[in-house]
Amino acid sequence: MTGEIEAGKVRSMHPQKFAMWLFLVSVVMIFISLSSAYVVKKSVGDWIYIDFPPLFQVTTAIIILSSVTMHFAYISAKRNNIKNIRIGLAVTGVLAVAFIIGQVKAWGQLVDGGYHFVGNPASSFIYIFTGLHIVHLIGAVIFLLIVLAKAFKYKVHSKSMVRIEMCTTFWHFLGGLWLYLYLFLIFNN
Repeated sequence: MTGEIEAGKVRSMHPQKFAMWLFLVSVVMIFISLSSAYVVKKSVGDWIYIDFPPLFQVTTAIIILSSVTMHFAYISAKRNNIKNIRIGLAVTGVLAVAFIIGQVKAWGQLVDGGYHFVGNPASSFIYIFTGLHIVHLIGAVIFLLIVLAKAFKYKVHSKSMVRIEMCTTFWHFLGGLWLYLYLFLIFNN
């Protein structure tokens, strides 16, 4: 009888997590569409190849490191280590700000190299890809600050994981998205 009850048991997902996954799918669709447009536009023939700003390498390392610190905060929450949750989230936030500043400075390097938003489709796409990624990262930083505030109120721990799980998922998603964008741009320049 127990096996029958377990077999009929419905597994469900937290509604906020479900909404977040729908959001992530829509973000994937946006970037797939832009990637497709990039490939199509490149085939037209008015493409000027770009020397990528060296800061892209630095910001890539920063976002990978921020994923590590975010995961550290998540593991700390599972272990009820409140101090390390706070440290992990705070360091992740600092790294996110460093990433955003680095991306903006990389735009400066693009401009210094003569690559502006208008005039060359290749540079236009770089600004669009990186700008949209920054917009999503700013949203993630806001979410991160909310989770950090909850951590200071002792509301993030092993028995209350939904917020930090969502924040961690979103953060790793954005890190993976940046790696995809970086490699896509490098290999399709």
